[in-house]
Amino acid sequence: MIIVLVITFASGVVLYNKEYEAPYPDIHASTDSAVIARGKHLVYGTAHCTECHFQHKDSIMAMNGEEIPLSGGGFPFIFPGGKFYSANISSDPETGIGKFTDQEIARTLRYGVKRNGKVLIPAMEFQNISEEDLLAIVSFLRTLPPVHFKVPENEFNLLGKGILAFLIRPVPPRATPPAKVIAEPTAEYGRYIATELSNCKGCHTERDRNTGDYIGEELAGGPVEVVEDNQILVAPNLTPDEKTGHIYNWTFEQFKSRFSQGKLIRQTIMPWGQFKQLDDIELMALWKYLHSVKPVVKDNGPVLQQGE
Repeated sequence: MIIVLVITFASGVVLYNKEYEAPYPDIHASTDSAVIARGKHLVYGTAHCTECHFQHKDSIMAMNGEEIPLSGGGFPFIFPGGKFYSANISSDPETGIGKFTDQEIARTLRYGVKRNGKVLIPAMEFQNISEEDLLAIVSFLRTLPPVHFKVPENEFNLLGKGILAFLIRPVPPRATPPAKVIAEPTAEYGRYIATELSNCKGCHTERDRNTGDYIGEELAGGPVEVVEDNQILVAPNLTPDEKTGHIYNWTFEQFKSRFSQGKLIRQTIMPWGQFKQLDDIELMALWKYLHSVKPVVKDNGPVLQQGE
């Protein structure tokens, strides 16, 4: 038994530090103002990068969806295996991504493999965004001014190292990503936003708390997070079930109005500040998509609940 434990521990240490191979996308940052403007809209809005990549001092601005330096490390992401921090993605050459090549940045987003070959914690799911949007994001990041800020080191306990060693692997694109996705008020574009850019299913689909694997019906809600004062946040069911769907009876105007209001429940992790930036085409596309998915009967109760 002791030998088995020793072998398992040693294997975990080796795999925890494993380096992975992944191709480098043929991305070269553009100086075209339209491309950069698209990247800025994605970073500060649709793809909600500012939700995570902020310093503690900028947390209120980040929550409100304002433009911030994207120097990372604001609050630790805590799970049973330890805690990790968002990276400094400003152009600082020492503490940010100033020395990264365009292709290294693109590989991190596309394949979940960091510059040093280590696996990226799967908190971002941009593997399937279009080549055009990947180029736009990289191009905009190149315009950010440098901010010299060293993000705290990630801290993982034995459980966390075991999870990283045996369960977390780079996730490649499901298929060849599209060269371009046309922004139009259709359910198909709404699917692209919800699935590839805004990652609605990341919160509105029940997941394993240790591995992050999806274990529930897509967009049916139900993941819970204990917040302060013994209160519990529950992601609502976004499917068009007539009895349990959270937005089933909403009009489009109500849907649009909700996005314009920002954060109404202080404890929510929904990036309302960033989603205030969504334009009418994106909102209509999302509206149509959410009404086209499979209805799922799942009553999750109120969004904010009192724990026992």
